[in-house]
Amino acid sequence: MTFSLIGTLVNVVTLIYSTIGLPGLFALMVVESFGVPPLPSEVILPFAGFLVADGTFPLDGTIVAAVAGGLLGSYIAYAVGRWWRARLAGLGVGHLRIRTTHLERMDAWFAHRGEVTVALARVVPVVRSYISYPAGTARMAPARFGVYTLIGSIPWTLGLLYAGIVLGSSWLVVSRYFEPLDIAFAVILVLAVAYVVLLAIGYLTPGWPPRRALRPVPQASPPPPPARKP
Repeated sequence: MTFSLIGTLVNVVTLIYSTIGLPGLFALMVVESFGVPPLPSEVILPFAGFLVADGTFPLDGTIVAAVAGGLLGSYIAYAVGRWWRARLAGLGVGHLRIRTTHLERMDAWFAHRGEVTVALARVVPVVRSYISYPAGTARMAPARFGVYTLIGSIPWTLGLLYAGIVLGSSWLVVSRYFEPLDIAFAVILVLAVAYVVLLAIGYLTPGWPPRRALRPVPQASPPPPPARKP
């Protein structure tokens, strides 16, 4: 008996669509954009497109539900990041501790590149679900955050819905080919956990590629003063 992460996600999405309909799509996109638990839009949206192709979902309602759900989830994550800002300084363990200088760098980055960062991050798998947190922490203007979230997420949403519409009933066959990705996800998760642990204990230094932390060289103790002659 084997466990398939992708297959399980497909089953969950299928169950929600069949029992709730478009409100289920809206709720799934809220969760996907919030990022907890991780639900890939690469599964949610193409399957919704398949249901559009077979006449179960209306096209206009599907687009509205998907975009609105993604925007709401992004704003929830943005609010969490903004609310937690005051609690972040000093949070962490060892080399992973967040310092005030880190927050200041993030503020400067989003002040100059926030719009481009948010818009481009919305078309990057995984990253698109978590960019809202640092945007909120950096106190990016809420209106600008929403506008550039839509600029990036609308093409992504329409593209995946269209893929599902084109695939039609073949979506159920194509989804089976996602199952080998389970191994890749598991390996990435293990490596990420190992990297964080090694950073926390000080074995590695922050950055990429991973580098071993330099240990301070112990200095030799000074020689004892010469004995005085009697």
